Amino acid sequence: MDYFKRLLDLLRTEREEDRQLYLKLTQTTSVAHRRANGLTWYPIAIRDQEMSRGDYLTVEVERTTHHDIIHQFRFGMPAVLFSNHDAVSNKVEGTINFVNGNRLKITLRTDELPDWAGDGKLGIDLLFDENSYDEMQNACKQAMVLAEKPVEGRLIQILTGNKTPGFKPLHGFEPSKALNASQQAAVEKILEANDLAIVHGPPGTGKTTTIVQAIKAMIKRDNQQILVVAPSNTAVDLLSEKLSDEGLNVLRVGNPARVSERLLSLTLDYKMAEHSHMKEIKRLKKQASAYLDMAHKYKRHFGKAERDQRKALFAEARNIMKDVDQSEQYIINDLVAKAQVITATLVGANHYTVRNLKFNTVVIDEAGQALEPACWIPILKAQKLVLAGDHCQLPPTVKSTEAAQNGLATTLLEKCVALHPQSVVLLEEQYRMNEMIMGYSSSTFYADRLKAHASVARHVLFNNDSPLVFVDTAGCGFDEKTEQTSTYNPEEAAFLFRHLTQLVSALDSHYKPEHFPSIAIISPYKQQIDTLKEQFLSSPALQAYEHKIAINTIDSFQGQERDIVYISMTRSNPDSRIGFLSDIRRMNVAMTRARKKLVVIGDSATLSQFPFYSDFISWAQERNAYQSAWEFVE
Repeated sequence: MDYFKRLLDLLRTEREEDRQLYLKLTQTTSVAHRRANGLTWYPIAIRDQEMSRGDYLTVEVERTTHHDIIHQFRFGMPAVLFSNHDAVSNKVEGTINFVNGNRLKITLRTDELPDWAGDGKLGIDLLFDENSYDEMQNACKQAMVLAEKPVEGRLIQILTGNKTPGFKPLHGFEPSKALNASQQAAVEKILEANDLAIVHGPPGTGKTTTIVQAIKAMIKRDNQQILVVAPSNTAVDLLSEKLSDEGLNVLRVGNPARVSERLLSLTLDYKMAEHSHMKEIKRLKKQASAYLDMAHKYKRHFGKAERDQRKALFAEARNIMKDVDQSEQYIINDLVAKAQVITATLVGANHYTVRNLKFNTVVIDEAGQALEPACWIPILKAQKLVLAGDHCQLPPTVKSTEAAQNGLATTLLEKCVALHPQSVVLLEEQYRMNEMIMGYSSSTFYADRLKAHASVARHVLFNNDSPLVFVDTAGCGFDEKTEQTSTYNPEEAAFLFRHLTQLVSALDSHYKPEHFPSIAIISPYKQQIDTLKEQFLSSPALQAYEHKIAINTIDSFQGQERDIVYISMTRSNPDSRIGFLSDIRRMNVAMTRARKKLVVIGDSATLSQFPFYSDFISWAQERNAYQSAWEFVE
């Protein structure tokens, strides 16, 4: 099928670009540089080790310094244990199977630690993640073969636009009183669908709540296990927790991003530890370890008798571990069979515990942020698919510009909304924003169908405060600057803090410190974020509110909300160049984070050459929400 050939070509391009970026970051750089980029833990100390599945050794390590550096280590990623005495030859590859705070477990492809592991200067490097690309590639290849088969390929044919989805009438369904009309319509659509249902959830419309109620209704009606996946660990965690709160038996496959007791109790490791057969397994593992310890005493300078003894001890340890493997497999099968919902990331849907399982229904949440090839991994396990997300918000991250432009940035959700409008329900009522903050987004992205719930429609910070302000810096001489590849605007940043300082002093008389509103300061440009963070430190009047103020890029606020949001547009130049401000979906995310007040600061002369921004500025003017920065000049 040409459809999948094209997808595989795009994936190949992306993989190559990603690999080149990784090599650039790692091959020529020092440990300190790799550590700063989140690709290395160094130095580390080995805290524990045990035999694990298939004769491999699992080692628990702790990073002993640099705890504040944000790292990219995740469950399932390939990594290498190395010694900085000789990083080229002293290394063993493995896979990360647990991350918690400053500790992680890595399963190494060896049955004993090498001699150099005792000499200190140890670290762990992330390797390029070939595994995820292999999984995506294999899924696309399998889909290409299955698509030719009339029965097994039906869902694939529908998703690629060659067949139409079917629906059956609904009998005896009692809608949940907790849901509004469009949320109920979405649950009904999911229950009626034979093949495909799509929940289009704009910001603040309760998409997660709707999905959870739909899953609950399907399990109640069909009593069948459901696979629920999402592109990020954070999204999977949120769903896992909400589903568990509804009393469902949830099994979280993989490693949660947030390490809360609540979430850990849903994981395979935790449930295995609690299982009645675990005592016996622990006893056997202890025995195997004892044999290995004895074997390791014969390290250097030993003769034939010692060699034979060592061999016998290793063989005994291996035999015991075979029994352990069988017992663990029994427990895993038992836990998987009893789970009503299995949750995982898209790639995690092929975890060894669930690799060969098929499901009547698969739910992909945050499908607007999911790379299409990754979606095919769980889809191959499904008869029926539920997609939930919003293709009018942030698209998935694609590293290759060529692959993105040729279609890899277009999600399966986006394609299916266009192909099968009969499968789509738009959630129309939002519970976050004042209706004036919501208005422009609703008219531009959602055909004016969004409504603000009565509880939020008119909420403001205080009486007579305007919920929306566009502050125009045109003519103020706040020119953008460029450093390497990023743009920043120090004068605009300074102005933003002057404006915010005025607002904060006005709020002081309305709020006690513990109830003070939360504030987000957002910019699309990383360099501008750095500038804002730097300038914030020299804004003494704002320091008292530091715990209430978050400064970060748009992407990092996806899925979040704050009472007050400031957006620093940054671009101001005589040529009306707006760079990636032209990605209006990113702007949609930024503008819809605010509950009670949205302040957009930008240069109308630069921005209004682009229709989305000129329309927004006109929209603000019509509602008396336009101000000139000159009004604030001291």
